[in-house]
Amino acid sequence: MSVRTPSLIMILLAAMSLVVTGPATAQATGPANAQAIGGFDYSRGQVSTTGLRVPWALAFLPDGSALVSERGTARILRLRPGQTPAPVATINGVSATGEGGLLGIAVSPSYAQDQWIYAYFSTGSDNRLVRFRLSTPQAQNVIFSGVPRSSIHNGGRIAFGPDGLLYVATGDAGNTANAQNLNTPAGKILRMTPDGGIPPGNPFGNSRVYSYGHRNVQGLAWDGQGRLFATEFGQNTTDEINQIVAGGNYGWPTCEGVCSNPSFRNPIVTWPTSQASPSGLAYANGTLFAAALRGTRLWTVPVTSGGGAGTPVAELRTYGRLRAVAVGPDGWLWVTTSNRDGRGSPVAADDRIIRIPPTGS
Repeated sequence: MSVRTPSLIMILLAAMSLVVTGPATAQATGPANAQAIGGFDYSRGQVSTTGLRVPWALAFLPDGSALVSERGTARILRLRPGQTPAPVATINGVSATGEGGLLGIAVSPSYAQDQWIYAYFSTGSDNRLVRFRLSTPQAQNVIFSGVPRSSIHNGGRIAFGPDGLLYVATGDAGNTANAQNLNTPAGKILRMTPDGGIPPGNPFGNSRVYSYGHRNVQGLAWDGQGRLFATEFGQNTTDEINQIVAGGNYGWPTCEGVCSNPSFRNPIVTWPTSQASPSGLAYANGTLFAAALRGTRLWTVPVTSGGGAGTPVAELRTYGRLRAVAVGPDGWLWVTTSNRDGRGSPVAADDRIIRIPPTGS
């Protein structure tokens, strides 16, 4: 798709036509004090890294350096702002067809003691989870496998929660029935121990399933109260952010967006799919930050005291498709582009990492 400079009339018409369904509504662009939304100054964003190949996830080491996964190359690179990224590992057995490949990465919360790095990826037959140490990156131990894979809907985000357990977001692998089937890990958010086992306290006996009824979750984040939130891709009409509770059923494929069935939990905010396709998710300063692919923007979503959503506002609308977002140990907001994933219009510098400074820094 070519990029054209819209006329003033087109810009005004686009702003006037923005409509969002669901519990929260959105603004097309930030207000005059947009640099204060969520505690970050978007007017001073910096491109800190260029030349990446479909970066999918970010994670941080205790020394403040970042790890980034590349979906198609199966590489994990270590980087610091202003420095050339250095490859530190290549994940074995990755099959990068369709939406599959090397997806989520995470750093052990007790890294100083155990040195574990975690990676979720697609093989030719399934999606699986491995862990390894940077000192011996080829010694990759499979700790969970058998998640159905497809050319679409592989999920992929992994993150450690405040409880020290590992959460894994999966997709329905293109089979909508998977989402409601508690006997498959597809279409779920899973919770497991750091070695891949089933932790005590999970909502379903002898199961890693934490929540279900999901189409394709690619973002996980916890707020200051320890509440879990997740982004979810809709099908034809509605993308979502949900507050996730243990044992919750989020309605797919019966419901897309808000519905009246009391058996299902409704999202806290929704968008038309043209404005979102939300992937990565982060939290800071009372605000969720959702990276939008098709919507080519960063949605800033205030979180209410009850776990609902205030009015979302769009930022970072000049970088194209956005995939991962994370708050770094430097206090800056880190965002990756995904313009070389086959669905974007890359510029020469793509793919990039943009860093947004805290307000007043």
